[in-house]
Amino acid sequence: MTERLSSIDPAEVAKFQAMAAEWWDPQGKFKPLHMLNPTRLDYVTAQIAGQFGRDRDAALPFEGLTILDIGCGGGLMAEPMARLGATVTGADAATGNIAVASLHAEEQGLAIDYRATTSEALAAEGHSYDAVMALEIVEHVADPAEFIATCRDLVKPGGLLIQSTLNRTAKSFGAAIIGAEWIMRWLPKGTHDWRRFITPDELATMTEATGLSVVDRCGMVFNPLGWSWSLSHRDLSVNYAMTALRTA
Repeated sequence: MTERLSSIDPAEVAKFQAMAAEWWDPQGKFKPLHMLNPTRLDYVTAQIAGQFGRDRDAALPFEGLTILDIGCGGGLMAEPMARLGATVTGADAATGNIAVASLHAEEQGLAIDYRATTSEALAAEGHSYDAVMALEIVEHVADPAEFIATCRDLVKPGGLLIQSTLNRTAKSFGAAIIGAEWIMRWLPKGTHDWRRFITPDELATMTEATGLSVVDRCGMVFNPLGWSWSLSHRDLSVNYAMTALRTA
């Protein structure tokens, strides 16, 4: 396999590098992800358990499975997956993120293989995983289609690619940019570029163009009254996740 050009956007990496120290502060700049994390974890674990016939109520339901968290940030998803028994690799182009993630995992007594690297480098080295998580990253890469194609190469036959991102709608502009950045100031202004948001149909088209089969789409919906998140297969208007299968 020939190595693809890097899909990394240096300006986007720099944004998250600058915020790296705040990954584990639930009231800091990553507060929205801390709030969302239990809901996206619920979605991801359900998809993996369903594909591999695992019981999520078991002590270590994902023991024996290999999982890659590409664009892992400070490890908000990598750590719970490791606690569920999976062998986890976390990769991020921002070295500051990897430093924070590695230190936090060590403090928690978790063995996670964190690497300051790219999806293209991992694919060129021949790595592959039972499941690849690409969460809140596709809207930040230089070429989403090429990035997804590389992720496909990292998925073992019979494995899953699970992505989550933001839909490009008026509602998402209001929620993710006006609400989260301008009014609530949960994130620095400019963290997101609405023009780079991707609709579910666009993401499905790019994903299936790689030979993967989309098997599920699900919205992650914020309720400002209850200050809570929930999953919805009807409302994908702002945040949503998508699961694709690499057939054996």
